[in-house]
Amino acid sequence: MRRVLIVSPHFAPANTADMQRVRLLLPWLRQYSWEPTVLAVAPESIEGAVLEPLLEKTYPADIRVVRVRGISPKLTRRFGIGSLWLRCGRALIKAGDKLLRKEAFDLVFFSTTVFGSFSLGPRWLKKFGVPYVLDYHDPWVTDYYQATGNAPPGGKLKYAFSQWQARRLEPHIVANAAAIISVSNLYGPSLCARYPRLQPSNIHHIPFGAEPGDIELAKANPPKRSLLPQGEGLINLVYTGRVVEGMQYSLTLLFQAFSLYKKSHPQEAEKIRFHFIGTDYSPPPLGRNWVIPVAERENIGQYITEHCYRVPYFEALYYLSQADALMILGSDEPSYSASKIFPYLFAQKPLITVAHQDSIMLQITKEQGIVSSYGFTLFTRKEERGNLAEIIYNEWFIKKGYQQYPTKSQERLKPYCASDMTSRINAAFEQAVHTPEA
Repeated sequence: MRRVLIVSPHFAPANTADMQRVRLLLPWLRQYSWEPTVLAVAPESIEGAVLEPLLEKTYPADIRVVRVRGISPKLTRRFGIGSLWLRCGRALIKAGDKLLRKEAFDLVFFSTTVFGSFSLGPRWLKKFGVPYVLDYHDPWVTDYYQATGNAPPGGKLKYAFSQWQARRLEPHIVANAAAIISVSNLYGPSLCARYPRLQPSNIHHIPFGAEPGDIELAKANPPKRSLLPQGEGLINLVYTGRVVEGMQYSLTLLFQAFSLYKKSHPQEAEKIRFHFIGTDYSPPPLGRNWVIPVAERENIGQYITEHCYRVPYFEALYYLSQADALMILGSDEPSYSASKIFPYLFAQKPLITVAHQDSIMLQITKEQGIVSSYGFTLFTRKEERGNLAEIIYNEWFIKKGYQQYPTKSQERLKPYCASDMTSRINAAFEQAVHTPEA
């Protein structure tokens, strides 16, 4: 049995998007002769974490998870510092050094959006001779905010510093990686363009996966108080997860289409409600509404409910299972790839996707036979945007696309199951350690 050290600073029971890949891997890795150890930050050191013990019941109880504690965000926030890496990086380095010094590992796998932790790869390769694999959930170096003018997270000064650091660190880290995994098919070409010596064969495009059983587990554990109205004759359209500034484009298109429907079919429109749940990552009371201001600009605010604070993962899945129809809304960033797309598909509900035309989310929903899949570009002209809103109005509202269930077999979703995702990640691991498959 070979051993892999998985660095996932955010990890269960903390409910964060970037720990889901690892959680889904753990039940399957041993089938490929990999014994995992997870290196994570203790939940109390993760700012704004929603703790969800049920997540820990979805992987083998005997898998070792080593948790470290860093500086409390309560102490650093007064100085404007919230970065998990700045607060807990030293503790992760110390714990990782100790593990690798005392125990034999064949591979280190970094699967996180805490990009600072990627810098441990070259350190441990040099000190202990252990190869490493990087898993890009998002791009580390990006010009997205300069190109769009959207406000960067943390403000311009902090973001400029983080990008300066990324451009300084990434070349060396990428050059020494044994393999690279990316959730988006756009990340690999971008890395190769930036670093011409990087071999495309070292990059594996592996989207996020999902565990079909998670939906059933969610149904068996309903929230004590549901955020969805029941038994009122309403048609509930649901979106769960974070909303970012770059989604205003897709939100506007959907709401403009509904505004047309409200004018032409006011009685039918009165039955429809849009629910956006968990749209902001900031802890109470700092969360802000991202959706309602867009809806109010289109004069449909009364049809929208928004719960801006994060909810537990299985509670979010419960809402997907109880919805009449689901909404997948993409960013104006082509490479944006939300992990929630796969639970949406496994929920087997009527589904609309509005995303950038080059988005992998749009590609996947089209592959799955979701006809209500609409693409746009940043440079779509105003009249073309109006045409697209009218198409959505006709196909989704007038023709009641929100009542049309997917016709494709669940077998089509098999490549996106956690088991198949693990098989593909194992191929990257095998390449990294240069050994034949077990």
